[in-house]
This record gives sequence, C-alpha cells and structure tokens, in this order.
Amino acid sequence: MSRNGLRLCSAVLAFAVFLIDALTPWEGAVAVSYVIAILLAAKTTRRDDIIIAAIGCAVLTVAAYGLSHGFEVIDSAALRASVSLAAIAITTLLALQNQTATKRLAAQARLLNLSHDMIFVRDRGGVISFWNRCAEETYGWSADEAIGRVADELLQTVYSQPREAVENTLIDKGRWEGRLEQRTKSGAVLAIEARWAVQYDHLGEPRDVLETLTDVTDREAAHAALVQSERRYRRMFNASRVGVLEEDWSAIRSALQALNLDKANIADYLAHNPDFVRSARPLARIIDVNPALQKMVGADGASAFRESVDKLLGESDRTFFRALVAFAQGDPFYEGETELVSLDGRRVPVLFTITFPAQSDGDRNVLAFVVDITERRQAQDALLAAQAELAHASRVATLGELTASIAHEVNQPLAAIVTSGEAGMRWLRRDVPNLEEVAAAINRVVGEGRRASEIVTRIRAFLKKQPVQQESHEIAEIISEAAKLVERELWKDHVTLNIEAGPDLLRVRGDRIQLQQVLVNLMVNAGQAMSKQNGPRIVSLRTSVDESGSFAVTVEDTGPGIAPNDLPRLFEPFFTTKQGGMGMGLAICRTTVEAHGGQLSAESTPGSGATFRLTLPVAQEHVA
Repeated sequence: MSRNGLRLCSAVLAFAVFLIDALTPWEGAVAVSYVIAILLAAKTTRRDDIIIAAIGCAVLTVAAYGLSHGFEVIDSAALRASVSLAAIAITTLLALQNQTATKRLAAQARLLNLSHDMIFVRDRGGVISFWNRCAEETYGWSADEAIGRVADELLQTVYSQPREAVENTLIDKGRWEGRLEQRTKSGAVLAIEARWAVQYDHLGEPRDVLETLTDVTDREAAHAALVQSERRYRRMFNASRVGVLEEDWSAIRSALQALNLDKANIADYLAHNPDFVRSARPLARIIDVNPALQKMVGADGASAFRESVDKLLGESDRTFFRALVAFAQGDPFYEGETELVSLDGRRVPVLFTITFPAQSDGDRNVLAFVVDITERRQAQDALLAAQAELAHASRVATLGELTASIAHEVNQPLAAIVTSGEAGMRWLRRDVPNLEEVAAAINRVVGEGRRASEIVTRIRAFLKKQPVQQESHEIAEIISEAAKLVERELWKDHVTLNIEAGPDLLRVRGDRIQLQQVLVNLMVNAGQAMSKQNGPRIVSLRTSVDESGSFAVTVEDTGPGIAPNDLPRLFEPFFTTKQGGMGMGLAICRTTVEAHGGQLSAESTPGSGATFRLTLPVAQEHVA
C-alpha cells in the first residue's frame, strides 16, 4: 500500500475509534485501539507521520473523554483515558526507535550494496537472509530468489577442504578465509576468494555468518596464463641451442641519465671518453644464462656467471661500445660479432644480438642471444685455404701454358749477355783495346743479368703460394709485367696485344701477384677465344677512372663473344666453355677482385667479342 493509503487508513481508523469511544456506552479502554492507527502511520517510514498520528490520537482520546464524561469528576473513566494516553505515548516512542534502527540498517545495507564484492548473510544452517546487489549481478539470482535458500545448494559450492573443517575453523576463530568454486545461475564456474565472519548473539552464541566473496576467475586465468608463459619461456630458454644471457642494465641506464646528454650527442661523448665505457662494462650484471651458453664457455652451471658481462669480453672488444651507443640512443636491438673469453681462457668467436627493453615498459632486463661460429670460422678458413690451393693450381696451369713465353723472355737477356760479352772480348783483343767500349759492354752484361734475375724472381713469385700482401702498387707495373708474361702465348696464336694506358696511372692497394694473375687470366682467355677464327685477333687493354673515382681496366677481344645463355653463369665455379678447362679461372678472378674491394663484370654481344671490366679502389696514398 502507498504512503497516502496508509495515512488515510490511519486517519479513518482513529476517527472510528473516536466515534466509538465518544458515542457508545462502552466502558472499556476503547482508546487503546488508537495504537493500531499509530502503527499504520509507522508503516509509511516517515517520522512526521508517526508524530502527527500520535498527537492526533491523543487529542481524540482527550476529546472523547470530555464529551462522554466531562472534566469535573475524576473516576475510573479518567484512569482508562490515562492508560490509553500512556499506550499511545509508548507505542509512539517504540515506533520512532524502530524507525531509527530500520533506517540505520537500511543505510548499512545500502553500503553493502555499493561493495564490489559479493556479500550475503546466512544463518548457521546456511539459509540466506541478505543478498547484496553485486551478488545479484555476479550470480544471476535476485535478492528475492536467493533469500531463504541454502547458500551451498544454491551456488553448488565446492570447497578445497572438508566442509566440517571449514565450519569448525569459523566457530573456533570467528573468521575463515579460503578459495571456493561456485556456479552462477547460467552454469558458469567462478573461482572465489571467500572471507567469512560470525556474528554472536547477546549470550555469545554464534548466530549469523557474513560472507564476503571476491570473484578472482579472471585473475586466476591471468595467473595461470602467466605461469604457462613462464614455463614456456623457461623451456625455450633451457632447450635452445643458441646461447642466451639475461642481463641487468639498470645501473648503466642510471649512469647514462646522470650525463644529461641528448641522444644526438651521446655517441660523440662515448667515443671521446673511453674511461666511461670501461667503467660501464662492469655495470652490466648477468642475471641468468642458459645451458647452451654455459657449454659454450666451459661453465658447469649458472652460478659461475653471477658477475658482470665484463668477465666474458676481452680487452680488445669494441662491440660493447657500439652496443652501449645503441642502448643510449634508444635502439631496440644491436647485432655484432665478437669473441667471448671462456673460463679456461679460450676465445670463442660468436655472433650476437642484444635486445633492449623500452624505458617506458619498466623492464630493466636485457637479453643477449649468442651463436657460436667456431665451426663456421673454421669452415671459412678451410674454404680460403682451398681457394688458395685452387688459385695456386690455376697459376701453375697458366705457367704451363706460358712456358714458351717464359723461355722466350729469359732467352732475350741471356742472348743479350752473350752478345755483349763477345763484343767486349773483341774490343779487348784489338791491338789497342778500347776500354770505354769494354766498360759499356760489361754494363750491358750486368743490366741484362739483372733483368734475367728479375724475370726469374717474378715467375717464382707467381708460382709460389704465399700469403696476401696488401701493399701499394703502381698499376702500370702490374700491367707491364702481366703483358710480358702473356706476350709469347699471344704471339703463338697470332694475337695482337694493344695497351692503351692513361698518362696518369693511379696506385692500387693489394697483392701484386694476385692482381697480376687476374690480368694474365683475362688476356690468356681472350687470346684462346680467338685462336680458331680467321679474322683479326686483337686484345685491347685500356685503363681509365670512372665517375666514382675507382680505377678501371677493360680487356676486350675481337672474338666470337659469349653466348647469352652462358653469360649469367660465366663466373660460377667449374663452369667452362673451353675443352679441358677447369672452370675455376674466372671464379677465382672475381673472388680475388672482390677481396681487394673491387668488381669484375663481363658483357658481350655475340659475334662482336667480349669485354671484361675490372674496377679497383684507388689507394689512399695516391689520393693524399
């Protein structure tokens, strides 16, 4: 019933009691019935309604007594009226106190409804007497549906320990906390963090239980995912064949921040302050290493690495400086190649990648992934050794083809020595020896002897295996010596060699013998390509400087050219178009030129000859 309806009923009832009390001859305490009107007014939960009803009922009681008995004589009717007034007063007082208590409880209930936790009250038998709004939203049952139901049956509660043990702990300590599983109205299973508290009555006996429940389903799922991720990461960390270091660079970050430098200036500062770099190395503290890295450096466990990364790097290492610059500039990672110092002093060549966390992530750990390239380095050394063997075999094969040229070149100074010696002897046998002519002849003998010695030395150097000599040479001398080596070979095939060298030949840095071998191979190949043609056989060697400032040598022939299908494979190992050829000459030539920082390329128009272009960087001495 509405408030206005309650007020109307209370007023009608009070007026009816007044009429009965005033107009009927009944001698009973009819006025006591006014209490019912006050109780109806109290149902409106308004304090003013109770007070107005009480005053109205008291006034009606006094009025009815005056109309029925008057105020001259005090008798039993006056006593009954006094009892009625007392009942009205007591009822009014109790109604006001009950209303105050009800408001206080309602306010508390509203506070409980504001909670983000599910809260309900039950008795010792588990019957629910209060069910807050969060419980309605989480479990799906309204308060009307839940109140009066047994909590464990309604929620299908599953305990992590026996229910009797939980209840005993609750009674003994007055509180209990633990984990539960409960179901919602839709059947969803929730992980619950429960906190129970007992309310005792005036005799100290447990009466009601307040249950405060927190839904931790999402938190449990996130924790389970985190645990699974950590296990997966740990499994990958331990099972990986790539070495992994986890390092703490927070101290390095603090040291860099203390410099108060811009990212644009940090690289220059570190380059000009090597002491800071040296002091930063011990600050990179190693947190953990995986078994692959332990094996790489000969450690028995991760405990051997409870120090800084400085222990693993040699004194000559420069990669830490570059990694420090990348870290200071905010780069996400840095890659490089260096050598680690193992615990027994061995040096292990490695490739590594360091990943740096973003400062905004709050993660201070740095991960370094390390790959042992010892076997690859050994394979590279073996490959270089095999390449040197092939290059030597190629030189020997070339010398075998150039034997006639060598004999011709050596015979020339020997014949000149014999001729000059005989001339000198004739000048001495004259009646009057011409000593000046004799001296000139002897000088020619000495010069030709030296020339023969240089020829033999050059041929021996060309044939002999020796390490690469990175020296500065005039390209004119290399071209001249190579031309002399192939002169006889080209003459035998009726090939004309034209050398068109620029007036200002530059200097190049490299190995004299290897560069000479490249030119010899190119000129011999050009001559052999024209050995069976009837037309003109001309090999042209030209020098120039290209637009980039590199020195260029082109070797052109007038032969049949290179087939279009063969041109892409021309520099592949073991590919050859010559009968009985090894297919290694041009492959070695290109590798040799690239090792000197240059390039070797070929182009050809079928029927118009072939052109090989060799470019080499100019030596810094010439630029200076």
